[in-house]
Amino acid sequence: MKRKRVLILMFLIMMLIFASCRQLDVIGNKSITSFKEVLNAIPDKISADEVNGGWTLIAPDNSARFFWSNDFSKSKIYDVMIEFDAKPFIDAGLEIDKLPEGMVFGDKLVVGTDLSSENLTYDGEVTPLASYEKIVELKRESIGYHTALDHFGVDLSGGNMFEWAKDLGTNDKDIVFVLNPKVFIDAGVDPEKVEGWIFAKVETMDANGKKVEVDKLLKPFNLK
Repeated sequence: MKRKRVLILMFLIMMLIFASCRQLDVIGNKSITSFKEVLNAIPDKISADEVNGGWTLIAPDNSARFFWSNDFSKSKIYDVMIEFDAKPFIDAGLEIDKLPEGMVFGDKLVVGTDLSSENLTYDGEVTPLASYEKIVELKRESIGYHTALDHFGVDLSGGNMFEWAKDLGTNDKDIVFVLNPKVFIDAGVDPEKVEGWIFAKVETMDANGKKVEVDKLLKPFNLK
């Protein structure tokens, strides 16, 4: 009986610690709030992706889209990814056959990553925001904060990101599709000539927390 009480007490303590950690997760919690603001700002650009099993946020000019899964166990390609037009890269020198396998889908290019193979269950309705909340809940390490741009973001691996502003009212880059240009440069692309993308040095933190500048291809949009 005593052992049972000890186990119950330990369980309650662990639950309290877990709840406290979630409350203290400022980045994770605020990222949900700001992502909701993005979804509300462009409702006509948010839609269900029945083929891949999730949701898509389409860029205002329709040149790129961000996908996030509603069930990691059923994602067709990746659990999170961005898909974008290949033509500007081809026009800038891209040799398609030099890209890694799995990046080319018809006239689109794709970068992304798998987060898990878990079957996702929901307490309520399966919505775009609820599916993002599952990423924060189950794969918190995939969510980051970019201090230099005041952005939250989902890590797509390989130096690729989808980012959005912490505050849409004060930021002129409300959403940004972010690519690591190296794989494209290696395949013949002149990054300065990719129409619709900005080749720039971006300040970020390395693995040791030191500020560094890295090359990125950026496609930013102001939603307001």
